[in-house]
Amino acid sequence: MAVMMTKESVLVVDDERDILELVKYNLDKEGYQVTIVETGEDALAAARTKMPDVVVLDLMLPGVDGLEVCRRLKGDLKTRGIPIVMLTAKGGEADIVTGLEMGAADYVTKPFSPRVLSARIKAVLRRGADIGDDDATIRVKELNIHPGRHQVLVGGVPAELTATEFRILVYLAKRPGWVFTRQQIVDAAQGDDVFVNERFVTDRSVDVHIVSLRRKLGICGAYIETVRGVGYRLQDV
Repeated sequence: MAVMMTKESVLVVDDERDILELVKYNLDKEGYQVTIVETGEDALAAARTKMPDVVVLDLMLPGVDGLEVCRRLKGDLKTRGIPIVMLTAKGGEADIVTGLEMGAADYVTKPFSPRVLSARIKAVLRRGADIGDDDATIRVKELNIHPGRHQVLVGGVPAELTATEFRILVYLAKRPGWVFTRQQIVDAAQGDDVFVNERFVTDRSVDVHIVSLRRKLGICGAYIETVRGVGYRLQDV
């Protein structure tokens, strides 16, 4: 079988040499250009010297930890656009939420499957650019969303959504497969306004909006998945 050749570069950061070698071996087979480093300091230097297309970042690092690396990369105009996939031990929900709120694109829990990690990297690269054209219809299986027309079709039938529900759906649909925290969804639902038409959107009210949204989307409501302890995502195609 021919190896898929890609030009994408991946920076892998982990202080466990065995994990570094495992990830590098599998990503090499996928055709990625892989750089491995063991410390947060080296990660920052490597990312700024030759910007990778994606960073796979362990959170538990000596010295400058993964969350701090994420914060610095996202705070630097030169590197803020690099998508970050976090590696974390199971049960670290607080760190996951913090990382996602800092701008990380996704996360993978340890112990992990190299195939799952590779799939997450592909998804991040595929969805790396925001869909910013209001004239572009977003299609997810039987779900068609037209931001400019403020229209949602479920199997060709219009769904009547509130302004808040529509904003939440568009936000999730722009990056299917990506996990968003409730606070990120709150920010997206409110847009540039402190108040939306129906009511002030809060962290707790997001769950209520999601329940209503799922109901109104009918058969497509199941596409909105709950990620326990973190938030929500729209099923990837």
